[in-house]
Amino acid sequence: MNSDFIKYQAQTSPYPLGMEVSHAIGSYIYDTSDKKYLDFVAGVSACTLGHQHPRVNQAIKDQLDKYSHVMVYGEYSQSPAVQYCKLLASLLPESLNKTYLVNSGTEAIEGALKLAKRTTGRSQLISCHNAYHGNTMGSMSVMGFEERKRAFRPLLPDVDFITFNNEEDLQKITTRTAAILLETIQGGAGFIQPHDNFLQKVRQRCDEVGAMMIVDEIQPGFGRTGKLFGFQNYDVVPDIVVMGKGMGGGMPVGAFTASAEKMDLLTENPKLGHITTFGGHPVIASACLATLQELTETNLMQEAVEKEKLFRSLLVHPLIKEVRGKGLMLAAMTETAEITNEVILTCQDKGLILFWLLFEGCAIRITPPLTISEDEIKEGCAIILNVMDEIMKKES
Repeated sequence: MNSDFIKYQAQTSPYPLGMEVSHAIGSYIYDTSDKKYLDFVAGVSACTLGHQHPRVNQAIKDQLDKYSHVMVYGEYSQSPAVQYCKLLASLLPESLNKTYLVNSGTEAIEGALKLAKRTTGRSQLISCHNAYHGNTMGSMSVMGFEERKRAFRPLLPDVDFITFNNEEDLQKITTRTAAILLETIQGGAGFIQPHDNFLQKVRQRCDEVGAMMIVDEIQPGFGRTGKLFGFQNYDVVPDIVVMGKGMGGGMPVGAFTASAEKMDLLTENPKLGHITTFGGHPVIASACLATLQELTETNLMQEAVEKEKLFRSLLVHPLIKEVRGKGLMLAAMTETAEITNEVILTCQDKGLILFWLLFEGCAIRITPPLTISEDEIKEGCAIILNVMDEIMKKES
């Protein structure tokens, strides 16, 4: 299968991992030789409830028996999407009450940027150095990593960058600024959290100059940090929230949420200000609804904080400089990218799935399903520590 994978399917890198997947359940993925792998990545934070979660699977099957796609987004009233958006509004601050459903995180970023420009009548967008918000042209324009976008220029004009957690840089947000877009926890940069009330200071500056604050919750969202959304840890309310990844319990989806007053601007002047064929797809929306219900009707979000403590207590080793992040959005930092590469690749050989971060080569991504058990955490961490011991023996 791997030879056909390389021959017929477009690749994202010269050296894909190439596991031949047979099936997956719970916290494990199985290859075609029936070897099982403990999953510490969850499809890059997408499989919030693990693999084949019965509630999500049942919701998908039930909806398939009723209807699938029937009309482009925004024309027909379809129960799964309506129920989902209503439940989401009940869980968010009062000003965040209307949601536009799309197909992916990057499409949600595109919609949010358009909404900010439409609302303010301004053109300037501000993002952060080492930010990652997706890979379509608008999202790439606000990516703070020139090496990844140089080949695709020209991109959107009038985009500027600040340094995350640099309070002095906030003066770059002016009356020209339509919006500042930032991750509540920087993902690709190395799971960097805001400090010294940075997000509150961004909010204050936006209020002073009439700019909009957009938070990207594509990775931190849906319980991964112990709250439904990362911004809820930092006592701040943005103008627009962008979400994706873990929202669908493993199904492809994205969304952006704002006030009804702002969101309604996309309906006229011009009409169809944002449009998508498959956004709000009833099968996908059913998976989203089941995922959100499971998160809010159980203790999984609160348990993420306790599981973080367990990870931190176990991941103590001379090769680990620090463990960054919050909840089950963690990165174990090593001294060099070479050590990180060896740990990730050797752990896969030993039955543990880890992964990289986009821009920080020393980081080992640890973003398991929220449903992972304490015993599974101990099992995976033991593999990591064993591999690190082997690396130290080779070097000594």
